[in-house]
Amino acid sequence: MHRLGDLLLLLVFAVAGRSSHELGLTALGVLATAWPFAVGTAVGWMLTWRARRWWVEGLAVGGMALAVGMLLRVVTGAGTAPAFVIVAAVVLVGGALGWRAVVQALSVRRRRV
Repeated sequence: MHRLGDLLLLLVFAVAGRSSHELGLTALGVLATAWPFAVGTAVGWMLTWRARRWWVEGLAVGGMALAVGMLLRVVTGAGTAPAFVIVAAVVLVGGALGWRAVVQALSVRRRRV
């Protein structure tokens, strides 16, 4: 479940970024944009495979998606403008925490009913 949510977040991030810069929405183009962040997300998954707190997992996965993704973009010559890093941080870390918070809240609510 968590991996699917993280992958959907990455795809939305890549599609939104490509759309806002009029780069085209081909499957290969979206994957080319998303892959560095997907590698970072996988690193986050490996670091948190035994995490018991949703917010720890969200911070680690979002943080690794951002850090590793930006590092890979630097290494491959892709852009890392400060504004892009800020937007990516808000979307990746905020999104990883945000969707987990919603799932957690629904889970708690369901247990009460």
